[in-house]
Amino acid sequence: MTTWFITGISRGLGLSLAKAALAEGDTVIGTVRNGTPDLPADRGTLHVVTLDVSDGAAAEAAVAQAFAQAGRIDVIVNNAGYGLLGAIEQASDAEVARLFATDVFGPFRIIRAALPHLRAQGSGHIVNVTSIAGRAPGAGAGLYAAAKHALEGLSASLAQEVAPFGIKVTAVAPGAFRTDFLSAHSIRKSDADPAYAASVGRSSAAFDAMAGRQLGDPDRAAQAILALVRSDNPPLHLLLGSDALRRAREKLDAVIGEIDAWEDLTRGTDFTVNA
Repeated sequence: MTTWFITGISRGLGLSLAKAALAEGDTVIGTVRNGTPDLPADRGTLHVVTLDVSDGAAAEAAVAQAFAQAGRIDVIVNNAGYGLLGAIEQASDAEVARLFATDVFGPFRIIRAALPHLRAQGSGHIVNVTSIAGRAPGAGAGLYAAAKHALEGLSASLAQEVAPFGIKVTAVAPGAFRTDFLSAHSIRKSDADPAYAASVGRSSAAFDAMAGRQLGDPDRAAQAILALVRSDNPPLHLLLGSDALRRAREKLDAVIGEIDAWEDLTRGTDFTVNA
């Protein structure tokens, strides 16, 4: 059986993942900011830890407690986080600091605290839940995209650093899933500015219209994460949802087209090599 450490199991994808792992008979050590998650107790073993991942010392203590309790942990899932929507110009320093403390520095501290234990085990799998916004950003979510892009970059480098220790890393980038991500529980919005009505305003209206109608099924996403963890050759990057797939392909096509269009200028910046 697999032992999991999952942040943010009170709702959304974290709740679905904890439920799916428990249904397999696994052990889940899950964090919540407050309250008790609605999870079945008839299969698997659940331990709930109260944690605000933006509190660095508390995050490191929670990891130490989890390893002391379980002995070993097979999968670390950095899932806890939230979104900040609005024009970049309108975001306050406090809003941005809080976002990065939760979505970037929280996962970083948990990973840093877990790595000595995972290296000693000679195995483990770190799963960082990012977002398609981190790979194909759109208007109205620039700072959220920046935070998730940072976690994407961390994951890609981390995978190379820890591969010799038998540790695997996967950055999971979901599209829009039918959770409460767009509700007041999870989303924050900077003050609106009419000057951005044509870009940010349009995106904001689309987000509002999408709430409760997202294409993605969080229970199926949880099963996909179980599948990648069980795989002998898991991906470094995994997209979840047909909308994420579409956006990623459109972004890659645009990047390749731009590279090709500017290739001569790019190559022209090298020192001239004498024949």
